[in-house]
Amino acid sequence: MYKFEKSFYSKTSMYSFVVVMILFFSMWYSTSKFVHIDMALLGYAISSAVFAIGLTIRMSFWMWRRATNRVAKRSVENLFNKERLKRNSKAVVKTLIDNIILQKFIFQRGIYRGIQHFMISWGCIISFAITFGLTFGWMRFDLIDPETYQIIVFDMPTITMAAHGIFAEIVYNGLNIGAIMVLIGAGMALYRRITDYDVKVTQRFEFDILPLIILLAVTVTGLILTIQYTFLDGWMHHYMSLIHQVTVIIMLMYFPFGKLFHVPIRPLATAVPMSYQEVVKVDTKSCKSCGQPYSNDDQIADVQAILKSQNFDLQLADGSYLSDYCTGCRRRMRALKQMNLEAPQGNPYGPVSTNNGIHISGFSKKRSEEFYGLEQDSKEEKVDEPVSR
Repeated sequence: MYKFEKSFYSKTSMYSFVVVMILFFSMWYSTSKFVHIDMALLGYAISSAVFAIGLTIRMSFWMWRRATNRVAKRSVENLFNKERLKRNSKAVVKTLIDNIILQKFIFQRGIYRGIQHFMISWGCIISFAITFGLTFGWMRFDLIDPETYQIIVFDMPTITMAAHGIFAEIVYNGLNIGAIMVLIGAGMALYRRITDYDVKVTQRFEFDILPLIILLAVTVTGLILTIQYTFLDGWMHHYMSLIHQVTVIIMLMYFPFGKLFHVPIRPLATAVPMSYQEVVKVDTKSCKSCGQPYSNDDQIADVQAILKSQNFDLQLADGSYLSDYCTGCRRRMRALKQMNLEAPQGNPYGPVSTNNGIHISGFSKKRSEEFYGLEQDSKEEKVDEPVSR
């Protein structure tokens, strides 16, 4: 393996080569040694291979980031932990349904944003699945008889369908369905970014507007192709197919290095709840100051390791780290530090004595006068007071 790696300029180039070889041999196998290859899709196949190289490069750099690499290692470690099998399965399934399929995290920000994101997301997933499946020959349709088609997946016969049946019409128009979903979602998103002043303040054209324009260009030209061969007897179909192919290639080249990159990495978010879920009395991290549980053992350990690898020294004088304390205690420590005050010893909620003798009340809890010894002081004053005759 080491000698194989040394034959490449870098690990990234090695990974890119492996990905391209996997695509090549999968295409070779699925098309019966290139017998059933569709030459009309050759341009899409070449651009898709370049897209795979770009995505591999971007994914490699993303995985080499210290924070991402640490979380990935933790996820793999916990995934194969037999003691966590039940809770891991539950967390993955729940996150997959809530965040990937239903996308509840977007609907929490508003119904409008939820609908637009849902349309774009699932429209892209449907379109990519069908496009790559047809481009690399992973899926094709063989004519069994004049009225029956059979779907071939990876050169293996699967189900048959009536050539003019309802199911066949849905399959034929799968790309159109995905394109309409993307058209609706991207249109809603573009309208929001043009009219919403709060969004316009923070958005950037090349990061927020450009991907929407590219998606709209791909979907509109694709739908025009359908209109041309369905209602216009193929009028200008050849020229529009070239325009559509150009828009698809631009989208594939932009995809790995723009905002759309979050599409393939978003499913990896299912590993975060799996790794950092909390189970009481099992892996719940307690605050070093107040003793209240506030986080997960693995998460705090990863935070400390990531900060240390990036040369952020957040170790305190007693050897503990700032992440060993809950949010409330960290706010208290920060306030004391900004006022140049020493933290009270003993009870963390006790009063603070300043240099001028003025007492500052404790944090988060209301104290009675007895706590500060005020009643005792008043009693001593009464004892020392001379008796008038």
